[in-house]
Amino acid sequence: MDPAGAWSNRDDGTRVRFRVWGGAGPSGDGCSGTQGRGGATAVYHNVDKALEAGYVPVGGCEPGMGYHYVDFANFESTDPLVPAALLYAPSGNGKLRLAGVEWFAVDADQDLTTDDDKPSMFGKEFDGPMPGHAPGMPIHYDLHAYIWQGNPDGVLETWNRNIRCPAH
Repeated sequence: MDPAGAWSNRDDGTRVRFRVWGGAGPSGDGCSGTQGRGGATAVYHNVDKALEAGYVPVGGCEPGMGYHYVDFANFESTDPLVPAALLYAPSGNGKLRLAGVEWFAVDADQDLTTDDDKPSMFGKEFDGPMPGHAPGMPIHYDLHAYIWQGNPDGVLETWNRNIRCPAH
């Protein structure tokens, strides 16, 4: 990706810029997110604010992703500023810290062998189609962005090896 970044169109016709730096970004975290990212997701560093906004915890800690908090009202949002899920990583003090965001798009024909409706954002195609991860979840596409925690493999990679889950 061009270090100057990529543009993504929102449903309302506005455009959002996504910048990725090869090394440490301006915040020193190895990455940077969407223009307006701070306004869009910064409030969710406080998990209570995410809960108040309608995000609910789904499942346990997924190694390489963390804890998923999903707002089902945003499940099919491909608006760069309205993620369907917030990804929280465990911190050393027993609290959760915001690491990234995720978007979902339902596969129109519910056929794992076709992908003619695969969306893209920030110049990257969503992963999928893939089966649902829980009962009742449809075949879908998803895209992760680790905008709050550096990912050595890239901001838009599915897995982040810097996120580890507590031993059970």
